[in-house]
Amino acid sequence: MSGLQDAVDGLFARYAMAIDDDRLEDWLELFAEDCRYRIAARENVEAGLPVSVVYADGRAMLADRVSALRRANVYEAQRYRHVVGRALVDEGPPVSARAGYHVARIMREGDLMLFSTGEYRAAFDGALRIREMTVVYDNARIDTLLALPL
Repeated sequence: MSGLQDAVDGLFARYAMAIDDDRLEDWLELFAEDCRYRIAARENVEAGLPVSVVYADGRAMLADRVSALRRANVYEAQRYRHVVGRALVDEGPPVSARAGYHVARIMREGDLMLFSTGEYRAAFDGALRIREMTVVYDNARIDTLLALPL
């Protein structure tokens, strides 16, 4: 399993670094065309509720979100810095994995805060592209400045 473990850990690292380095177009390439992406509170996920603060059904919807971030949305300049734990991989099929994360947010003026903690729950296609990603955040609420993907 070490080859698969290394591949999944590498994918999670590329996922986080693409966001942190503002390479959202590269982040998109990690997803399958027919993917699903959502950011949801732990309470909603555990209760089986579909409520999400971000939901995209397909890479085209994710691309629209990235395009809006680049061209239309107005939000205060900010950066993220992810720390992602080692993934717990299930060989499936399909291959799936969970990994804990912490995200620090750095605002333009230099203010730094622990923005979000939680876990990534992902399922992959045969080419190890993300088919489904649920970002489960631990916070009781999410800041309204959630502009970038987690």
